[in-house]
Formats: sequence, C-alpha cells, structure tokens
Amino acid sequence: MRTDTILVSSSGDQMEKAFNEADKVSVYKDLSPKSRLHLRLLTEEMMGMMRSITGENEGSFWIEDQDGKFELHLRVQTQMNTTKREKLLSTSTTGKNESAKGIMGRIRDFFDRGADSDIAAYSSPLILPSMMERASSSTLDWEWSMVQYANELAPHVESKEKDAIEAWDEMEKSVVSHVADDVKVSIHNNIAELIIEKKMA
Repeated sequence: MRTDTILVSSSGDQMEKAFNEADKVSVYKDLSPKSRLHLRLLTEEMMGMMRSITGENEGSFWIEDQDGKFELHLRVQTQMNTTKREKLLSTSTTGKNESAKGIMGRIRDFFDRGADSDIAAYSSPLILPSMMERASSSTLDWEWSMVQYANELAPHVESKEKDAIEAWDEMEKSVVSHVADDVKVSIHNNIAELIIEKKMA
C-alpha cells in the first residue's frame, strides 16, 4: 500500500495533513497502540526536520507498507548552493550552522547541501568513507544509512575515540534512532530523499 502524496513545506503548510495521514494508516492497518504511537512520532520527527530546512523548500511526503514493514518518505528538491550557504552563515555570529545539531539536524544539513557540488569537502561525523567516494563524483549521487553508520562507528567507540563517542551519544539521544529500524538518506543530483523504516505490529 502507498498513501497519497502530500506536498509539505518548511513553512509548515500541509504538515497537519501528513499527521492525519499517518493516523489514518494506523487505523486502516489496525496497528497496536504502541505501533500507532511510533508511526506518529516518526512522522513528527520527519516533519520537524522539514520545518527546519533552510530556504523555502517544498517536499513530497508519503507512507508505504508491505508485510508490516512501513516506510515514511520525504523527497525534496534541494535549493541550497555554496553562495547561498555562505550568505546565510555570514548572518551567524559564529559563522557556523548552529541548527545542525542532533542526528536529524545533521540529516537536514545534507538536504541543504544537496545542490552543492563541493559536498565531498563538507566535514561531518555522519559522512562515511564509502559516502565520500561517491560524493566526489560530478553527479552528486550518494546514500547514507543509520544502520551502516552505527556499524562503522562502533569500533571507533570501542577504541574510545572522542569524536566517535560524541557522535554515538548524539545518535543515542535521537528519538528516531530508538524508534526506527533504519534511516536512509540519498541524493541523486538535486533530489534528496529521506526514508524512515520501521516494522510495525
């Protein structure tokens, strides 16, 4: 099953409709109270990220499910480029993007930079070596998975590397990392997509 696609914006337009769609899916699929709560929480986290995206972006939101596995999709045509970002950061007293905190904040930052061909030079704890290889191509085609990220991060945490520990703590504090089975981000040219996966009962 796939729900209707809802157009949402960073200004908040249609977000209530997205919440209602998640509630309708919960009823239609006769989900348990716990699973209903999880679907609602994940939708709220996704819409919260959409609300914080820099610029006047619009995104397409829908939910898919098959055999109890649910996927929440958010697809955005990215608009940020290097010039726009530098102008934005110049208004900050620190010259840094202060909003890119927490795992969802950093994922939002990926969406901001989707149109920036220099993404390979962007330093973030969420960027994996395999991602850097793909991001260096002129087509700007890469993917990220929370599960893969956690697996690659774990040995560095065991080695007590400070940056890795901080990144792990950041992930552990995220509602999404506790509720979702996986979170995936992909950018293909200027189209960025966030997919949150969760097995429901």
